[in-house]
Amino acid sequence: MTGMHTEAPPTRRPVRQLLAASVGNAVEWYDWYAYTFLATYIADQVFPKGADNSLVPLLSTFAVFAVGFFMRPVGGLLMGAIADRRGRRAALTVTILLMGGSSLLVGLTPTYAAAGVLAPVVLVVARLLQGLSVGGEFAASTTFLVESAGPGRRGLFSSFQYVSTTAGQLVASGVATVLVNTLSDERMNGWGWRLPFALGAVLSLVGFWIRQGARETRSEELRRGPRPGLFEALRRHPRESLLICGITAGGTIAYYTWTSYLPTYAELDAGIDKSDALLAGTISLAFFALLQPLGGMLSDRFGRRPLLLFFGVGFALLSVPLLHSLRDSFAVLLLVQCAGMILLTGFTSISAAVNAEIFPPRVRAAGIGFPYSLTVALFGGTAPYVGTLFKDLGHSGLFPWYVAVLCLLSSAVYLRLPETAHRELRR
Repeated sequence: MTGMHTEAPPTRRPVRQLLAASVGNAVEWYDWYAYTFLATYIADQVFPKGADNSLVPLLSTFAVFAVGFFMRPVGGLLMGAIADRRGRRAALTVTILLMGGSSLLVGLTPTYAAAGVLAPVVLVVARLLQGLSVGGEFAASTTFLVESAGPGRRGLFSSFQYVSTTAGQLVASGVATVLVNTLSDERMNGWGWRLPFALGAVLSLVGFWIRQGARETRSEELRRGPRPGLFEALRRHPRESLLICGITAGGTIAYYTWTSYLPTYAELDAGIDKSDALLAGTISLAFFALLQPLGGMLSDRFGRRPLLLFFGVGFALLSVPLLHSLRDSFAVLLLVQCAGMILLTGFTSISAAVNAEIFPPRVRAAGIGFPYSLTVALFGGTAPYVGTLFKDLGHSGLFPWYVAVLCLLSSAVYLRLPETAHRELRR
């Protein structure tokens, strides 16, 4: 009876709940991805150039990208604990403010020519704060979204996790494309690359204001009960934690390869022009966002496992031929990206629901946040660096196989995953 009583308020205001999670989440991910799209400009300005290897600054930039990811498990654990102890809305408020501050810091990072080694140090600090925020954002917003859903709609609500993530990424890609096509290289390298991060700080304040109107989804029973310990989810639910790692490994390498690294991969391996690569990425991201609700609704009707297997087996079989088919052609790049987006929807549209359905409500946010973010850090955050490193070592053809193997391993987990789509969510 308690679960039914506490479920009602969020479902009476579904649009407002979706808006609160989605707008803030979009702002968070706009800031996060702006760094990726502008990586080559940051490399030129913040890191010393290698005397004998032009890829050294880019490798350094992607290494800092990976460093940010390794703060995400910490953010998932700490902000997840706040969500489980103080409420989902409290954690969402903290994460959006952290992201705004760190975005502003990236925009104010001095150049290596002006500040020497202090420049990359400031950038690393900013990325550490961003990683802390993003790790906590996923834990809190995943829980908030799925707990806000009415019966038979958890998959649909779950899909808005990546609708909003993609919206933020789409805006970041669009802003980067406009700047690259309107500003000269001199202006982009001088001050143009800083503009998106200043905009991100302003947008974070908008997200903060919108989230003040959200309804708390943590039940009254949990609010009155004893608060969970910081490591309670890991200590009491080790199997569930490992299960989330297995579910996520293939999904995260495929996601960051197709949505973040592919423009750089196309530039380095297929000789595609930078502006064409960014434009293809922007178009494919819009297509990807439109697919998410469809995937969520299909999972509500047919179950989570069929969609996960569609994704995992599809990427295991097609990653290598798709990435090897890239050549100096905008049309081919766009087709490869869109094909990957269709397969990827089998994972992204329902990952929030799958994760939330695994853990009990008492430790749901922290239970999701730490293993998910750790896996993303190990495999997703390192994808651009590993891909660039393979190229630097003269073995760029191995990277597609790396993606395929991880997706195959996750597919083995999906085969044994219990179906949770039609079970009642514990609250």
